[in-house]
Amino acid sequence: MKQLAARLQGRMHYGWIAIAVTFLIMLVTAGTRATPSVMMVPLEHEFGWSRGAISLALSINLALFGLMGPFAAAAMLRFGLRRTVMLALTVLAVFIGLSSLMQATWQLQLIWGLIVGCATGATSMTLGATVVNRWFIKQRGLAMGILTASSATGQLVFLPILAALTEQHGWRPVVLVVAVAAAVIIPLVLFLLPERPDRVGLTAYGASADDVVAPPPQQSPITIAFGALGRAAQTRDFWLLFASFFICGASTNGYIGTHFIAMCGDYNITPVKGAGILAAMGIFDLLGTTLSGWLSDRYNARVLLFWYYGLRGLALLYLPYAFGFGLLGLPLFSLFYGLDWVATVPPTVRLTTDRFGRQDAPVVFGWVVAGHQLGAAFAALGAGLLRSSLGSYNVATWISGGLCIIGAVLVLRINRNDKASADGKPVLAGAAA
Repeated sequence: MKQLAARLQGRMHYGWIAIAVTFLIMLVTAGTRATPSVMMVPLEHEFGWSRGAISLALSINLALFGLMGPFAAAAMLRFGLRRTVMLALTVLAVFIGLSSLMQATWQLQLIWGLIVGCATGATSMTLGATVVNRWFIKQRGLAMGILTASSATGQLVFLPILAALTEQHGWRPVVLVVAVAAAVIIPLVLFLLPERPDRVGLTAYGASADDVVAPPPQQSPITIAFGALGRAAQTRDFWLLFASFFICGASTNGYIGTHFIAMCGDYNITPVKGAGILAAMGIFDLLGTTLSGWLSDRYNARVLLFWYYGLRGLALLYLPYAFGFGLLGLPLFSLFYGLDWVATVPPTVRLTTDRFGRQDAPVVFGWVVAGHQLGAAFAALGAGLLRSSLGSYNVATWISGGLCIIGAVLVLRINRNDKASADGKPVLAGAAA
């Protein structure tokens, strides 16, 4: 890695290589997280499991995915980023492969709920925030936007392939493909992802040569995680970030990401076509989220979030009618919803870093992501139960859209003092009250 960094000197900062490797990790994680949405109907048909029972496993997955975030960030601080990520990818490869043998709902809940939920918590948004905060001072928003867009790209790459595999060969080959994808990434982490810039003789992109790198903490990950939570929880801004990201999770991967393909089935749209629509949203999100990162370096993050949540809410309120509007109905939804699917992440990371500082920010953001995934778990389970009892997803869709409108109002109250400096030094706790 040092030799590669030396060769790139003067042409490209090695931080962009770290971003590329992290992008691939998060892309595979996105593909893993998209897999249950194409498995839902096949599992229903093969085993007779109810939509609610399957949604329960996915709800566990989404909740643990978020709850593991702060502990994963703390483990990266204490034991090292590479060790933590390689262990998580190994667990994913092994247990996802074993899930091809499952025959009972408790096995679905154990593997795709508990184990996959915990492991992906170390390979997604919290990982992205940790890498960006270690490697970038300038262009941090753009770097985070690129990483966040990996979820859209993962959807774009994996969903149509997985849906076609499911339609032609059943769900078991799907989980084997995902397991192999996780295994392939492990050597890239080992050989191309340094712990920090100083390990390859560099400083963070945009940092001065005399910037001091904080030594890794010696406490346990649990102590680090709860210590950061204790400091953050005393501020109003943390709870506003937490609540807004709860709504974000409830309206994205918890609801649309989990149930959209099944929802399409209610309107006689095949899983492959439904996956294609999701992939189209992924194309728009790839553009929208990367642009969001660029905008987050230049404009007020609160205002950006206001527009993102507001437009997402309007798109969701429109969705139940989109299926009846012919050729333009769903494409119009895909455009507006797709452009800001996860565009909320770069400005949220910026607000978190500005408010809590570079050292605490990845762990605090991990707790904010926990809110995101609790919202996702709430929506995944709630939408499944509403569909089972009412026979349609309309009420769940309107609830999700209404929550987004509330979120648009909440984000305008975050970090209103604007006293955080551009280099990510924390604002005093009392100033935000």
